[in-house]
Amino acid sequence: MNRAATRVGVGTRFRYDGESVEVVEMAATTAGNEVVLKDGHGRLLRLSLKELLFSDRAVISPDGPGPSADDEGEIASVVLGQLDAEERQKVLERAGHVREVLTGYRSGSGELAAGDEPKAAYATAVPMEARKAAKAAELGVTTRTIERWVAGFLQHGEAGLALRRTRSEQSRISVDDRWVETAVEVMVEHTDQSRPSRTMVIDRTRARVIARFGEGVVPQPSRATAFRLLEELERRHPLFRLSTKRNRDIAGRPEGPYGKLRPTRPGEYLLMDSTRLDVFAFDPLTLKWVQAELSVGMDWYSRCITGIRLTPVSTKAVDVSAVLFQSFRPRPAGRDWPRHAVWPEHGIPRTVLVDVEGATGPGLASPPLVPETLVVDHGKVYVSEHLTSVCRRMGISIQPARLRTGRDKGPVERYFRTLREGLLQVLPGYKGPDIHSRGESPEDDAFFFLDELEAIIREWTAAVYHCRPHSSLVDPALPGLRMSPAKMFEHGMARAGYIEVPRDRDLAFEFLQTKWRTVQHYGVEIGRRRYIGPGLPEPGGRSPYDSPVKNGWPFQVDPDDITRIYFRDPATRAWHTLLWEHAPSAEMPLSEDALTFARQLAASKYRFPDDRLAVADLLERWNLGLGTTIAERRMALRLSREQAAIELPESEAETVVSLPSVRKALGQDEQTAELREPDVVAEAGDDDEADLEDLAGEDDFYADALEDV
Repeated sequence: MNRAATRVGVGTRFRYDGESVEVVEMAATTAGNEVVLKDGHGRLLRLSLKELLFSDRAVISPDGPGPSADDEGEIASVVLGQLDAEERQKVLERAGHVREVLTGYRSGSGELAAGDEPKAAYATAVPMEARKAAKAAELGVTTRTIERWVAGFLQHGEAGLALRRTRSEQSRISVDDRWVETAVEVMVEHTDQSRPSRTMVIDRTRARVIARFGEGVVPQPSRATAFRLLEELERRHPLFRLSTKRNRDIAGRPEGPYGKLRPTRPGEYLLMDSTRLDVFAFDPLTLKWVQAELSVGMDWYSRCITGIRLTPVSTKAVDVSAVLFQSFRPRPAGRDWPRHAVWPEHGIPRTVLVDVEGATGPGLASPPLVPETLVVDHGKVYVSEHLTSVCRRMGISIQPARLRTGRDKGPVERYFRTLREGLLQVLPGYKGPDIHSRGESPEDDAFFFLDELEAIIREWTAAVYHCRPHSSLVDPALPGLRMSPAKMFEHGMARAGYIEVPRDRDLAFEFLQTKWRTVQHYGVEIGRRRYIGPGLPEPGGRSPYDSPVKNGWPFQVDPDDITRIYFRDPATRAWHTLLWEHAPSAEMPLSEDALTFARQLAASKYRFPDDRLAVADLLERWNLGLGTTIAERRMALRLSREQAAIELPESEAETVVSLPSVRKALGQDEQTAELREPDVVAEAGDDDEADLEDLAGEDDFYADALEDV
């Protein structure tokens, strides 16, 4: 049997630095085992045995045959791995016959002999040639076949008995290489263009070959051969099968190996991106159907969403700054959010830091983070002067993604897909990801205002997305453990041992939008809103700034919360918060768009409206479910009653509908609906629309039945 090892001792020969040497002495010293080598010229060389055995400079010269890494053929696992179950069974049967010829036993050992083994024809006393002849007669093959099996088994084991299948190489289409290169050139030129037909590619290739090499110089393939060639080239340069967008994505792949940023702690990389949502929304400013665009910030390590901003039509630079500002100062959590969706105000998870006093207090919608690096695309809003200058002052580096390479921001792109499949598609007004998936008239469904839709997305992210295990969130030490973003954030804090916080919390004000206004005796007026508070300069005082407004002062405004603005005293460098005069009536953060819509509602309802009445009327209108009609609310109550009675397994749609923000926007209350079921649930026929005037008197009843708990 061939040996895989060789003996090392005096007389063993090596090739060391290309020269043949021989071991003449071995000695044990205080530094370790050493050997003395002698080359062909009689010179002696002393080396450590470790260097001789494991150094790349030395190669042993075996004194007999044996397996080597440079042997012809494949290794046994590769050969046997290409066989199917039937072929592998044949190999095992052949191995048993060969072992019976060599040893007299199918298993190869007398300890595992069968009842009738060894047979007389295969006893060890019988000559080997007689045993081979007996086995050939038993199997009905020639003696030469048995000899070939034995030789293959002795040399390669069971792999030597595998069927010698010479896989025919893929049939190469006999086409001139110049014609093939020209066809590839034409296909590559159409990467960024509309999809052509195969006939057009063939015609252009033939015309270009004739113009480049001359008539009759390059043999032209037949039409059928050209079609087969394009089918083969399709694997290298997709052009006809996939969508044109997918073909451009494949063509834009890097030629070298893929690289990847590997975050090691929360806050190391913050991904920011914007996308257009696949659901219609109602703009409270223009009272029209609009496309909603969502901008988010995601911590790459934990996949936690640190900032959310929903804007109509398009995103502006101030919206991106607001998203980044939310990473420093997260938005407060909703009052009726579940406990597991609320983060402590200090941002450290309760499992890491037990805060008994703050455990029951108000919390945050997301963990606060100070990003170290921003990963953004090349959109104008992400490379704006305001954002880049603030990041430079904060020491935040900006890592632009490659052009037209969505995989550089893969986690946030996956969040957009999860948002569409887990939330948006079960909401009214969903229109699908493309024109082919759109319904007949999605705008006829119940709708949400932009502020309602943002509140729903924010709550779904905190209550569902942050608490659902993700397949990509794993710990290399525990590859079978799947963690949620919230658990991954806790894991990152425990692993890093610290959390990055702003060295000065007032630095976050620099992300806000700057408004230049003068100071009057009644305070500061921005957008017909008056702000008052301590720290304001004297009215009529001279401003030290060269502002675009005469004698103007800078004020920082958060577009998500207009109930307060911020002012920094140029003398003391201290920040002061100025409150809106009607802020106590809001009882929650109020955006500028929501206030504009509230003013329009108040103007149509009251003769002498003011902002206090407008905000109060807007809150009452939201609580009653403005986006649904009476008939739609009645059908929603019936559906909720039927689902509660049947007790079906909880689905994705029911999870979304159970969110408090969705129930508030739709005006649903399952408990009240169940109690009032005989009065509320009525047969909805064709006269529902005709009876709206008669149902107007029941509006007070529905207001009581649909009141938010």
